[in-house]
Amino acid sequence: MSRIFDAVLEELREKALRMGSLAEAILDKAVRAVVERRPELAREVRIDDLEIDRMDLAIDEAVLRALALQAPVAEDLRQVIAIKMMAADLERVGDLSRNIAKSALRLAERPPIGLPPRLMAVADEARRMLKRALDSFADADGEKARAVLAADDEIDEDQDRVVREAIQEIGSHPEISSQEVDLILIAKNLERVGDHATNIAEDVILATEARNVKHAEKLRGPAGG
Repeated sequence: MSRIFDAVLEELREKALRMGSLAEAILDKAVRAVVERRPELAREVRIDDLEIDRMDLAIDEAVLRALALQAPVAEDLRQVIAIKMMAADLERVGDLSRNIAKSALRLAERPPIGLPPRLMAVADEARRMLKRALDSFADADGEKARAVLAADDEIDEDQDRVVREAIQEIGSHPEISSQEVDLILIAKNLERVGDHATNIAEDVILATEARNVKHAEKLRGPAGG
């Protein structure tokens, strides 16, 4: 790796890590807006999401400059591609956090209902997966990335349980159906955060080990041969 491209990669990594820190913060703020019934926090999320969008564009431009002005070898190119894909996933985390904040605003306007413990478990799992994925990127650690992949089934199962319980509550207490629908939306958005954390972890494995593990489990199944 040339010294010139070393500096290019370091700049890209720093931008990606800043974007990751902001994505963690915006997700945490959106969840707090739900739990604490704080509309002002929910409104801040929309502003924060714009900053994530700006950072995504900045990384796009930096990637294009790197590819246009340098001649990266295979290892360098994998890292550049991984950072670009990671930025796209972080931008989606911002969008999902904004969706959660919208639900928080609606919930704050309606009579309060108890938040199911399983929903809080999904929130904790989503935040933990995102943090671990970003840590694996910061440390260039494929093993840490694999731990993120292993957690994906758990958040899927907990999200499904939240949805089932909310549907039961709607049947038993139709007067709170609008609140229960927002709980379903929050759970689904949190589960999608877990999916994007998984994508980031897969990109880390690609960059560090030159192994593409996307869809690996599905492709090992009967349909994949």
